[in-house]
Amino acid sequence: MQKLFKLKEHGTDVKTEMIAGITTFLAMAYILAVNPLILSSTGMDQGALFTATAIAAIIGTLCMAFFANYPVALASGMGLNAFFASVVAGGISWQIVLTAILIEGLIFILLTLFKFREAIINAIPKNLKLAITAGIGLFIAFIGFQSGLGFGVGTNFMTPQIILAFVGLLVMGIMLYFKVKGAILWGILITYVLGIGAQAIGWYVPDPSIGVFSLYPSAIFSAPPSIASIFFKFDFSGAWKLGIDFLVICFAFLMVDMFDTIGTLVGVANQANLLDEKGQLQNAKGALMADAVGTTAGSMLGTSTVTSYIESAAGVEVGGRTGLTAVFTAAMFVLALFFSPVFLAVPAFATAPALIIVGLMMMRSIKEIDFTDYTIAIPAFLTIVLMPILSSIADGMMFGFISYLILQLINKKGKDLHPMMYIIVALFLLKLIIPLL
Repeated sequence: MQKLFKLKEHGTDVKTEMIAGITTFLAMAYILAVNPLILSSTGMDQGALFTATAIAAIIGTLCMAFFANYPVALASGMGLNAFFASVVAGGISWQIVLTAILIEGLIFILLTLFKFREAIINAIPKNLKLAITAGIGLFIAFIGFQSGLGFGVGTNFMTPQIILAFVGLLVMGIMLYFKVKGAILWGILITYVLGIGAQAIGWYVPDPSIGVFSLYPSAIFSAPPSIASIFFKFDFSGAWKLGIDFLVICFAFLMVDMFDTIGTLVGVANQANLLDEKGQLQNAKGALMADAVGTTAGSMLGTSTVTSYIESAAGVEVGGRTGLTAVFTAAMFVLALFFSPVFLAVPAFATAPALIIVGLMMMRSIKEIDFTDYTIAIPAFLTIVLMPILSSIADGMMFGFISYLILQLINKKGKDLHPMMYIIVALFLLKLIIPLL
């Protein structure tokens, strides 16, 4: 383990990496329930989608472990799966959309081999990298509050799940104060146990409308459903007939996935101290290749675009520093294949506090941003605020990057920018313009 993952060099050990891997899995395990639910609206088999989602996560996460030695997990991306469903709702078959994702994945592999994506990451100025980290933190917390707890206008804050989540948040906070190892993981488990107790006495009543029928597992063991109905179901002839419309779909997936992945890797890497003294991402090529291979494999299995997960920051915060964390996360996805009733019984109100705490911790990078210079402050602010508002890492980055370039040109500092920054902004402008054509 030491030789393969360089544990001592990263100041970690097997136990810490195991706790971090399990924590990351618990923070992102919701994808095993949510992704099949979203994609099944296209007519795809929900059981097959569960298996495909898990296997794609295993492949992508193991690639990240061995290609880059990063504590980052991958799975079918939220937002990207919704886009998949919306394209199908627009009258295009899911087989054609899977073909678009395959093409996107292959293009990503080529871009990574020629270090194009790596160049993009290393061209991002330090202040924008700090803003991306803080923005992702705010976005993670937003996901915890909104998706996990249902916060919104007119929310009843005295519901059992919100009270239980608040108790879980305090438990995590107390444990973190006393520097308890694995505080976030323990907080998730304690909140879940309290929920079971609340259900036993009749105080908490599961809500079937959000997919929670009981906190008790319906079974312990369940064989993985077959993926035969969605495996390798590409439609190249249908894609050819679509012509330019197919290319637009490919480009849309390409742009969102590229900048979601870059934002996530920069944010999590900054949190795990994986950026070098120049603020550049170490082993960037391996990390980006893992994402590209994961997406390609995912399309073959029959699921939407596979991307790096911001919830990986939960594992980083409890000490995960190497690819061994990712190995343990992948191992949990393997277990989930056979013990899905148990893993899927953990409710959102138990994992929401973990996302909120992680969001808070990632927001710490905001103090290093130079807010006295408005040519830096405005782009940083837009990046941070618009990620949760627009529910998109890529869109938050887009407004931040475009405004940064414009303000630096006005400040007569355009010549100091890396040439790749101009290419990045050009790509973002294309992302805005192409849907209008």
